[in-house]
Amino acid sequence: MTQAIDSETSGLHLIGKLLDPASRPDPYPIYAELRALGPVWLEEMSSLVVTGYRDCETLLRDPRLSAERDRFFNADGSADPYPPDAPSSVRQPWFLSLDPPDHTRLRRLVSSAFTARAVARMEGSVVRLVDEYLDRAAEQGTFDVLSGLAYPLPVTVICHMLGVPRADERLFHRWSAQLTRRLDGFSNHYDGNGETPEWVHGEVELHRYVNDLVAQRRRSPRRDDLLSELLAAEDGGNALSHDELVSTIVLLLVAGHETTVNLIANGVLALLRHPDHLAALRADPGTASAVVEETLRYDPPVQLTVRVATQDVRVGKAEAPAGNLVILLLAAAHRDPAGNPDPDRFDPARAQVQHLGFGFGAHFCLGAPLARLQGRLALAAFARRVREPELVADPPPYREHINLRGVSELLVSHAGLVG
Repeated sequence: MTQAIDSETSGLHLIGKLLDPASRPDPYPIYAELRALGPVWLEEMSSLVVTGYRDCETLLRDPRLSAERDRFFNADGSADPYPPDAPSSVRQPWFLSLDPPDHTRLRRLVSSAFTARAVARMEGSVVRLVDEYLDRAAEQGTFDVLSGLAYPLPVTVICHMLGVPRADERLFHRWSAQLTRRLDGFSNHYDGNGETPEWVHGEVELHRYVNDLVAQRRRSPRRDDLLSELLAAEDGGNALSHDELVSTIVLLLVAGHETTVNLIANGVLALLRHPDHLAALRADPGTASAVVEETLRYDPPVQLTVRVATQDVRVGKAEAPAGNLVILLLAAAHRDPAGNPDPDRFDPARAQVQHLGFGFGAHFCLGAPLARLQGRLALAAFARRVREPELVADPPPYREHINLRGVSELLVSHAGLVG
């Protein structure tokens, strides 16, 4: 294996800086330093860190890289953090953490609900929700875009799709906030120090809730929600176990909104920092899709993804031996000049936007059409309706999370709403 000691040491130091919560408001200078090193093997982390756009794109479809990180860490069962009375479904991996054929089978069962045509039928209801949230904001001279728009919109949408009662939506804020730590990506889910991680409590409670919801739907089937469709597929002889069903519903509830929250908030933040682009969007709402794509590149809701090398994998002068991790820093790749010219400039009008914000290859995000729809409608409505918006604090406060990086509050003052 080819290694450069200086690069390895520097890489480890930079990862340490990235892990520091002080870097959350602007990790991009650190990403630039890591990118300058090229692919680097970090012995202390048993990880190959990759930052180049072409390298990340290629590796996301490399069959030697496995998404089954849970099984990698828990192969001997010693890292199981769940209490004995937890539902058995908590140990069923999410299908985004599976490889084919299991990933293919489970993804296919859900995919019909997330096609572009199926999602387009939801546009009217999403428009009404966005206007409802903005109408409430009009009652205040200052409002929090996160809690007032970016968070409740995707939660309500995914809960409605799955048939979760609207009165129960409030339960997901705490559970989801805890589960995002499971997706942070730099460490094992369970640190082995004998203490139960906070995210375990949230996951167990959410699984218990979904198990109860599934039991209720079995007793009283419906025809207008995704949960009923999945139950029908299971009852129709499809190879979908009860634990797979519950695990899939939990995944959709968490992943179906958490990343979209950050997409909307990051988009609003970028527009407020670039008033010329906010004015351009206000003048032409049809450019909202371009703003969404540039936000996904410039300040992505998902900053990294992790794979396990099933064979030795060499990238440039660095190599990950089989059985070790490959960390793809997508946010760094998006700022690679080889992928996007002038990458540190927020420019929705750029000729071509290249990003891996929804992944690539077999694990391309199933919910991409839904996230794009909500992002487009929310950002267009914000630009059109909110008069003279200004950030109250810049930078705003951020959550601690590294991977699903996002603000914890986005206060905006304004001069009222149009319409």
